[in-house]
Amino acid sequence: MDINLKPGLPGTLTITVSAEDTAARYGSGLVEVFATPAMIALMEKTAQLSVQPLLPEGHITLGTAISVTHLKATPVGMKVHCESTLISAEGRKLEFLVKASDEKGLIGEGTHQRTMVNAERFMEKLREQNQ
Repeated sequence: MDINLKPGLPGTLTITVSAEDTAARYGSGLVEVFATPAMIALMEKTAQLSVQPLLPEGHITLGTAISVTHLKATPVGMKVHCESTLISAEGRKLEFLVKASDEKGLIGEGTHQRTMVNAERFMEKLREQNQ
């Protein structure tokens, strides 16, 4: 698999926090603020989308590790902007710096790892393991 993913590759994604994104909705808390699991999902999606167009046909990346700090709360209706930067690409393993900011400043940051796989082969192995 010849893939040309270079450190420094950026990714960006912006959302507006909705009721669906809150800690109360996720069950991770009791208040109507941007949930930590929602922030993590946004970080993963930002990293995933940044590399997907560069992968061979039939290949995807799977999230394998994440280490982030959620620094402050964000209310419903506020925009959250996420950035990812590829910092390492070794074989099938990718590592990203990720950060999220709302309209007032930084709300979360950390690192995220993903692994490249052939989607069809991955799903076939999963089916075989669960028969």
